[in-house]
Amino acid sequence: MADRPWVRPTARVVVLDPAGRVLLLGARLTDPAVPPGDVLFWYTPGGGVEDGESLRVAAVRELAEEIGLVVGPAALEGPIWLRRNLDVFAGLEIDSRETFFVLRDVVHEVDASGRTDLEILGDEPHRWWSASEIAASAEEFAPGDLADRLPELLTGPWTGPPRIVS
Repeated sequence: MADRPWVRPTARVVVLDPAGRVLLLGARLTDPAVPPGDVLFWYTPGGGVEDGESLRVAAVRELAEEIGLVVGPAALEGPIWLRRNLDVFAGLEIDSRETFFVLRDVVHEVDASGRTDLEILGDEPHRWWSASEIAASAEEFAPGDLADRLPELLTGPWTGPPRIVS
């Protein structure tokens, strides 16, 4: 591993359907050289910000790639949350600086055909979850306090500054 982690700006989207359920993807890959196993944790669509890209543009690009949902940057509310996540992937320590947006009232059938080679290799499932299902589940979620944070998103448009989540 390097002396310092790779700092990776990341844009994520909390995609909510009309019933207030959130769309999550199941992370299964720890290293491209190792076949994917069971779901390690569930997380919101999103990923790394490319050079010259704004956070909003990265977020909508990731929605198109990962779930086949095409929206404009103005459709996103926020930023709503900020999260710092230190992790290791394929032996590389990564310091993800995550910025979350919210997209409401989405009716969409996930289309994974735009995923990157690495995302295809991970063969990640998806599922719509309610806050109560997340709270009652023994699964892990990112952010870890997702069940506690979702209800405040369901009360209406986000008007405050972004909050720190874990």
